[in-house]
Amino acid sequence: MISLRFRDPDLSPFSFAVVGRRRRVLDLPLIGWLAVVWVLLWGNVSWANVLNGVLVAVVLCLVFPLPAVDLGLRLRPWGIVRLVVHLLGDMYTSGLMVARQMLDSRPYRAGVLAVPLRCRGDLMLTATAVAVSNVPDGSVVEVRRSSATLYVHILEADDPEAADRARRSVWRMEELVVRAFGDRNEIARVAADPRPWERRSGTGRPGEAPPGAGGRGSRGDGR
Repeated sequence: MISLRFRDPDLSPFSFAVVGRRRRVLDLPLIGWLAVVWVLLWGNVSWANVLNGVLVAVVLCLVFPLPAVDLGLRLRPWGIVRLVVHLLGDMYTSGLMVARQMLDSRPYRAGVLAVPLRCRGDLMLTATAVAVSNVPDGSVVEVRRSSATLYVHILEADDPEAADRARRSVWRMEELVVRAFGDRNEIARVAADPRPWERRSGTGRPGEAPPGAGGRGSRGDGR
């Protein structure tokens, strides 16, 4: 007996399982790529070649299955929309803030802020770091995988309120990234209060720089 499973949490996006005597996974991007190669080999784009390419690709995937590799990536449309809207708004407001700081004559005591994250997957850590770095006033100095900590450069390290705003901004970005691309376990992690994570890891103090990141703080005039 053969049955199809489209909503399997263990499968990667755009994949479904064929369950019979042995479980086989059909990866739609791989099938599409094999079909393209088939058409290129024939040198003629026609419905017959495309259909034959798809059929050959399905047979190859069933007869010669590849080992299952799950990167922990899930595509959640509503979460992606929320992330994009937040990124665009954050880029606008942060750009205005950076411009104000550049025009301000007073010196800023820059430093490195350690922000412990709640997610633990390598993909989510990397995606969060990239999202934070895309914001004009966000500069990730280091990502420490062992403790899931981002080290972020901030200008007003001597202002506790500014440090707390930067910390909450990173946590908000982490939550949006995970709700857009994370699995259920990661979403459950970011739903928890981030403060206990900070207390357990003993990080989050302004000016706490990672090894090789320089001194405790310096005067700067912007990124």
